[in-house]
Amino acid sequence: MSARGPAVDRLLPLDGLPVLAVPAAEAERARELAARHAMVSEREVDLADPVITRVERFAAERDRPAVTDAARSLTYGGLAREARRLAALLEDAGVEPGTVVGVGGPRSAAVVAAFLAIELIGALYVPADETWPAGRVRDVLDQAGASVLVVADEAESAPALLEGAAEAGCRVLRAADAAGREPWAGAPRLDALDRPRYVLFTSGSTGLPKGAVVEHQGMVNHLWAKIVDLGLTGDDVVAFTAPLGFDISIWQMLCPLLVGGRVDVIGDEVGHDPVAFARAVDGQGITVVELVPTMVRHLLDDLPDAPEGSLGGLRWMIATGEELPAELARRWLEAMPHAGLLNAYGPTECSDDVTHHTVTAGDLDLLRLPIGVPIVNARLYVLRAQDDGTWAACDAGETGELFVGGVAVGRGYLGNDERTREAFYRDPFGESPTGRLYRTGDAVRLLPAGAGGADRPTLQYLGRVDRQVKISGVRMELGEIEAVLQRHPAVGAAAVVVHEYPAG
Repeated sequence: MSARGPAVDRLLPLDGLPVLAVPAAEAERARELAARHAMVSEREVDLADPVITRVERFAAERDRPAVTDAARSLTYGGLAREARRLAALLEDAGVEPGTVVGVGGPRSAAVVAAFLAIELIGALYVPADETWPAGRVRDVLDQAGASVLVVADEAESAPALLEGAAEAGCRVLRAADAAGREPWAGAPRLDALDRPRYVLFTSGSTGLPKGAVVEHQGMVNHLWAKIVDLGLTGDDVVAFTAPLGFDISIWQMLCPLLVGGRVDVIGDEVGHDPVAFARAVDGQGITVVELVPTMVRHLLDDLPDAPEGSLGGLRWMIATGEELPAELARRWLEAMPHAGLLNAYGPTECSDDVTHHTVTAGDLDLLRLPIGVPIVNARLYVLRAQDDGTWAACDAGETGELFVGGVAVGRGYLGNDERTREAFYRDPFGESPTGRLYRTGDAVRLLPAGAGGADRPTLQYLGRVDRQVKISGVRMELGEIEAVLQRHPAVGAAAVVVHEYPAG
């Protein structure tokens, strides 16, 4: 069982990371190319303001609805009070700054309040999805070193959550038990922008999940990136559709709260039914939705069964989590010309998305859609491995591996130094405020300005670097072959694999 205590004690320090092998001349060239092709984005945003501070400010200024789920609606004042009561419950349970707190249950207003309570205390949030088996819950809570699990469901909790928490040695607290408590009266505990804010577990090749740790500054920077690029205001309503274990759940439940907007929680029963989902979007005034392309396809397929004019109030559809096929994008632009289509890309280890691209008709003739340009305060480098083990910079039109620098880069994997050293490096370019560089493992190509509908250079995703194969001496990207197949209107999805047959 993992040790309990401050998570930072189980994070590899910066001087424990390897330095990426980039010769001085190539490092200078990489910096110059990133600047020339606008792969470096700099914008001043307020990273020091915790989300709960904004929530309480809006509560004082104009107490309007903040988060709505199937059972209730909380105003900004109600959300702040619930968060502070939960913070009091956590402190009474011995939660201290830097410790890890699990949150389990279905998506709900209580989950949002629990995150804000953890932020108030200065602890780290780690989600435990109600659909996980007990073994997965146990592994996540155990590896995270969680001291308690807050069960946000007011009804009977999923037995797997309780079983997993017991096996991990976690104390279980029910969010409902905070009702009637005196609200916690302290100021939000944010002593440094690099304080770890949450841990999300991704699949591990060893069979055990690995916990990616994101700092406060990376999380808040990503929230503001969404606000800037989507033009979010207090009039927007964002659908909270993602399972708690997915990184996109963080921005969906927090981003609207920075601008006075509303979070609308969509349960699985509605979210998995395209017609019911379309009705919910219309009935609840939702303006921003984020789905994986597979779900976008199902939504478009079933729209003829929805009421006429469905999704008429939608401003943005964000596609993420899977590659967005050009043919699916064409269908969206034709069916929903009033709603922008944003192609988003990013790893959990870098605070979620690091690129955004608004898809236009001009992009549709490309073999693969662009993933776009860096979000605010991200630094992107396209590098190729040399035979001598060093790395060289790639220019426009060349294929290389994507590396991420800037404030978005997280702290590594909690309690897993070996895996951290495989993906995180000390920044050889000397420009990252975190001092870290993340190796994505993704092959990309830098498209020159004018490619597709873009007026500036953009990145094109080509697949995982480990899916590049050599056949008869020719390097091929399996993802490119899949992209060609998916351009045919009769093909919904395609997978390409290589089979080797013995000679003769």
